[in-house]
Order: sequence, then C-alpha cells, then structure tokens
Amino acid sequence: MFKSFFPSPRLFFWSAALWSLAAVLFWFFVAREFGGKIGLPNPAEGTPQIIGVQVFWSAPFIWFYIYYAIVVAIFASFWKVYSPSPWFNWSVIGSSFIIFLTYYSVQVGVAINNWYGPFYDLVQAALGKTRPVTANEFWLGIGQFLGIALVYVVIRAFMLFFINHYVFRWRTAMNNYYVSHWATVRKVEGASQRVQDDTMRFSTGLEDLGGNLIESVMTLIAFFPILLSYSKHVTEIPVFGAVPYPLVVTAILWAVFGTVFLSVIGIKLPGLEFRNQRVEAAYRKELVLGEDDESRADAMTLSDLFLIVRKNYFRLYFHYIYFNVGRFLYLQTDNIFAYIILVPTLVAGAITLGLLQQITNAMDQVRGSFQYLINSWPSIVRMLSIFKRLRAFEAIIEGGSLESINLEPLEKV
Repeated sequence: MFKSFFPSPRLFFWSAALWSLAAVLFWFFVAREFGGKIGLPNPAEGTPQIIGVQVFWSAPFIWFYIYYAIVVAIFASFWKVYSPSPWFNWSVIGSSFIIFLTYYSVQVGVAINNWYGPFYDLVQAALGKTRPVTANEFWLGIGQFLGIALVYVVIRAFMLFFINHYVFRWRTAMNNYYVSHWATVRKVEGASQRVQDDTMRFSTGLEDLGGNLIESVMTLIAFFPILLSYSKHVTEIPVFGAVPYPLVVTAILWAVFGTVFLSVIGIKLPGLEFRNQRVEAAYRKELVLGEDDESRADAMTLSDLFLIVRKNYFRLYFHYIYFNVGRFLYLQTDNIFAYIILVPTLVAGAITLGLLQQITNAMDQVRGSFQYLINSWPSIVRMLSIFKRLRAFEAIIEGGSLESINLEPLEKV
C-alpha cells in the first residue's frame, strides 16, 4: 500500500513527522520574526486586524509562503537524493502541496472568524440602537465576507481536483505493484477483488480520511492560539468555577472523553467489517466461477454462502445500534457544548455578540480537530478492514503467512 508509492515508507513518514514538528516549532519561536529583516514584518502590537481578503497577501502571509517553500525544498531534496522513487513528484511534492492547500483553506476559516467580531457587533449595535448604523456599513461587511468566501471556493475546488489526481496516482502505484506479483497471489481468496475493488476503496477512503486528518491538524494549529487569547474573556465555567484557560481545557477534555467513549463502545466493529468483506468476497467469487463453470454456483452452495452473509450483516447491525446511540448522543450534546461552558459569562454580560460568535466558532474548530476520530469512526472502521485485507495480500507477496483471522472458516464468521 505504501512502499509502492512512497520512498522507504517507514523512514519517510517518521522523518516527515519530525521535520514538520521542527518546522512548526521553529516558525512559532524563531522564524516568524525573520520576515521583518526582508521587509515583511508582522503587524505591531495594537494594530487593528486586517478584515477581508487582503489578509492573504499581507506581509506575514507572504513571509510564511516563502518559509514553507524553503522547508519543503530542503526535505524534498534530501529524499530525492537518499531514495529516488518513480512516484517522487506525487508522493513527496504532491503531499507537501496538499498540506499547503489545506493550510490555506484553514486560514480562510481564521479570516472568517476574524470577520465575525466586527460584523456581529455591528448587528448588535443596530438591533440595540446603541449607535447609528448605516446600510453602507452592512454592505461593506457583506462584501468582505464574499471576498473571503470566493478565495475559499477557488482554493477548495482546486484542492479537491488535485487530491483526486493524487489519490488515483497512489491507486495506480498499488495496482502496478500487486499486478506484478499476480502469479504469486492469484490463488488467494478474493485476489481479484483485492487488486481491483480494495485498492479503489482504499484510495477513496484515504482521500476522505487523510484529507480530514490533515485539515484537523492544521485547524488545531491555527485556532488553538486564538482560543487561548479568547480565554481571558471567560472567568469561570459551570461546576468547576474559575480554571486557567477554561475554553482550551474544556474543549480538550470534552473531545478526549468523546474519543475514548466511542472507541470503547465501537471496539468490535473493525473485526466485524473485515469479516463482512470476507464473506462478501466468497459469495462473489462463487457467482463469478459459476458464469463459466456449470458445476459451480449451484443453488444450495449459493444459499449457504448468502446465509453466512446475512448472519454477519445482522450481527454488524446489532453492534451498530448501541454505537450509533452513543455517537449521536455525544454529537447532539456537542452542538450546544460551547453555550453550556459560556453560561456564567453570558449571564454576567461580559462579552459582546461579535465576541460570542468568535468564541463559539473557535471552540467548534478546536473541538472538531480533537474529535477527528469521533467524526470519522465509521470510515476508519471500514478502512481498517480494507487495510487488513490488503496487508494480508502483501504478506503472501513477501513470503509470509496470513493472519489467523484470514484463515477462519467462513462458517465461524
């Protein structure tokens, strides 16, 4: 799955993670201020925030673009020399480009969050008649939002287009690798399905899960400092009273609770999904063989195989009942979690409508990042089962043996 596309996958991913961490830390603690030395300084303290699309070509943003290009160039140059790969441009450069586009997309969310403050304060002023408000002020605010939204539409559309091509290249690499070993694996149960269907589902699933994971990490990096700054406006929370950085602490604890809770109640699902694919493959294989061989796919055999399919699906449905109850209960509570935390602050009238919108949006973004596993759990379960099937396939190619779960008689599934 990975070595067909990435150079030395294990070392590559470890080096990418460590290099990314070092680059992020170096940016926040050192490089961020270097822009001033080349005429791209950060705004002075007390300078009003830039509201609108022009923030994307402001001096701090241009300096970040340069910094990111330098970091990627160093990393890519090392791997180009250390481990040349036929898929280098897509696996290394393409991955870096996707990360950049995702970062840019997240920054659009930050720009919209900054827009919330003055616009909703304007709404509050108009409704509360605390000062004269003109229609032109509203039109200006709406125009600022539309400008930011246009950037989002263009970037998002292009990013999805690029990711589609990126993922298909990955699928092509896997397909070529498995087909080159077809003589070895052709007799493995469901071999044709694993080469055609599983690689397709792995690539499409990876498109969703991988993209969402990168976006969650980027969102966390972007909004975590913002939520820290908003915490100074919230002095206490229900039950616990005054705690340091209450917005950050509660967002993390709530997300951790949900992740652990759903992981526990959904622990049986990956194995059941994997077995489900096995019995479906066996049923499909018998049907395919019956197309050319009259002695195969008789009514009794098909009935028995479909009975096993039915049994596994019904078992899967049962386990999904309590998992979905727990998941939906958590997510519905999550919709009002920010307001629960802000009750004492709202009662005290300590924040404006604009700041309320900024806080709730920032909390939603940070909690959503921490809740990646919660929101993606059903997809992760399916991906784990596909991964197990393809990993078993690769074990045969590498001269190993199948895991015990692959050798279970279908009747026990």
